[in-house]
Amino acid sequence: MIPYDYYRIFFYVAKYQGFSKAAEVLGNNQPNLTRCINILENELGCKLFIRSNRGVTLTEEGKRLYSHVAIAVEQLNFGVEELLREKKLEEGRITIGCSETALKLFLGKKLEQFRARYPKIRIRLTSQSTSQAIDGLQKNLVDFSVVITPAHLSQNLTGHVLHEFSETLITGYKFKERINRACALSEISKFTFISMDIGTSTHEFFVNIFKENNLEYKPSMMVATTDQILFMIKHNLGIGFYPDQLASEEIALNNVAEIPLVEKIPKRQILLVTNHDKPLSSAASKLVDILKE
Repeated sequence: MIPYDYYRIFFYVAKYQGFSKAAEVLGNNQPNLTRCINILENELGCKLFIRSNRGVTLTEEGKRLYSHVAIAVEQLNFGVEELLREKKLEEGRITIGCSETALKLFLGKKLEQFRARYPKIRIRLTSQSTSQAIDGLQKNLVDFSVVITPAHLSQNLTGHVLHEFSETLITGYKFKERINRACALSEISKFTFISMDIGTSTHEFFVNIFKENNLEYKPSMMVATTDQILFMIKHNLGIGFYPDQLASEEIALNNVAEIPLVEKIPKRQILLVTNHDKPLSSAASKLVDILKE
């Protein structure tokens, strides 16, 4: 097989119509270029150039070869330049699978920092449940995922803890008048209890918590997002658990009130999940570094 370098030399000799200029551009010497072209012509069994005192011109065979080689060389040069720009973080794109809670509690602020440093990098978020974000990573639809526990990871995936948070039981102020003391998990079902839907990590989390306390998890109402939980609680439609950092903001605004809980709820984690089988781009690697800071 003829080495690619021979075709590359052929391209530049044809482009500049001479060996001297081509040697200068390639950082090579004219005798070496001449030797490579002679070998290429011998291998192909035809003359590629007509040589004269004023330089070289392509033969008919050379013109046909050049039409193909020029496309290949220019595309390769473009690819190399693109990689170099991405390495310098002058361009690139990152696709992230993330859960709603992870975005609000942690990822949003980190993305703000990243964009301030690297404004030319395009970012695409796919807001999904934890299981969907992990599935997207397995299918190579995203570069990495940022999710909340519980999360079930296969052997080719790695989870790195980025942040911890707690769940706070909150209520609207009309309900607060009826719940003026600490509440036990066993009492929650007495009230209209709002929960995340089946299939979400939050639903799984509380199913396990209730089971550990020998209780059945029986929410009165189930919704698709944490925003919907807050909306319904603020409108006095029930009580529910909400991430502590987000709940404290609403409590400070007197939009909701906290219900002290007798039992201690374990903390949950926000995880960065990466795939061993999918190398990260320079841009994605830099964002991962910022997430871990």
